Amino acid sequence: MPIGRSRQARPPAAAGVTQLRVPAAEGVTQLRVPATEGVTLDVGVTGPRDGPVLLLVSGLGSQRTDWPAELLAGLVAAGLRVVTVDNRDVGRSTWWHGDVDRAALARAYRGGPVDAPYRLADLAADLVAVLDHLGVAAAHVLGQSMGGMIAQRLAIGWPERVRSLTCVMSTTGDREVGRPTPEVARATTAASPTEREAWIEANVERSRLTNSPTLFDEARVRARFAAAWDRGGVHPEGKQRQLLAIAVDGDRTAALGSLTAPTLVIHGARDPVVGVDGGRAIAAAVPHARLLVLEEMGHDLPLPLLPTVVAAVAAQVLDADPGSRRRPGVP
Repeated sequence: MPIGRSRQARPPAAAGVTQLRVPAAEGVTQLRVPATEGVTLDVGVTGPRDGPVLLLVSGLGSQRTDWPAELLAGLVAAGLRVVTVDNRDVGRSTWWHGDVDRAALARAYRGGPVDAPYRLADLAADLVAVLDHLGVAAAHVLGQSMGGMIAQRLAIGWPERVRSLTCVMSTTGDREVGRPTPEVARATTAASPTEREAWIEANVERSRLTNSPTLFDEARVRARFAAAWDRGGVHPEGKQRQLLAIAVDGDRTAALGSLTAPTLVIHGARDPVVGVDGGRAIAAAVPHARLLVLEEMGHDLPLPLLPTVVAAVAAQVLDADPGSRRRPGVP
């Protein structure tokens, strides 16, 4: 059962959209948006008002403020209006409470019956509510990792709301592809520390396993996790429920074959969390999808690769939105 407040301080659920009384990043409008099932979502909007709307969908346990600032700046410079969202059960959106039964999680990954509190389709429905509230009939959608799975569910369930689809470091739900290494699988499901410094340290060490190995920037990674904790949006229980939602979602391969939206798949050749065959499977399943494999990339968006990612995403959006104005330097 969702509740409106967490043990970490954050704004109460609003009946409508209200401005948050928290410091906002420069140029970002922060909103509270009511969604489905009593859920209220924390949303950020930045970029030119007349630009094509790009909805960014965050990954497992990630907050909307985890997106690299340089990525957002590059997309805005390309003329895009960027929307970021805290998924339910993380950040400043509505949280559920109560421990996840680890036996149920294991059973779900073996394909057994599990009563999950919500599914990926519910997280996709939340995003439809965001688009409705912003008055956006259809948006370009980019999701990373779990966010790519949610984006797929959005495109499958509400194809009229998706102008283009970009899946980054994601997979189809087919258990034979996109598998993590055993070491990463253990790290992902390990108990999370409850104190700030221990939590930050644990996540920095986990990132050594998951991030681009030749491009790992410890200071940058540490700063990201410190900011995530200090925002008050860290919710390990929610991360486990999101894992459960992934586990019960099933194989989307056949449904992806019905998509008509232009689709771009970006994946790292050195991704130990979602193997690169997961990205290749998405590209094979969606008609006319394009695949970009970055050789140095792991399961992160490292700073040196952001110009390549921004250029590919901007080209995808602007090619699918031919009436949009182009900015200098955009392909």
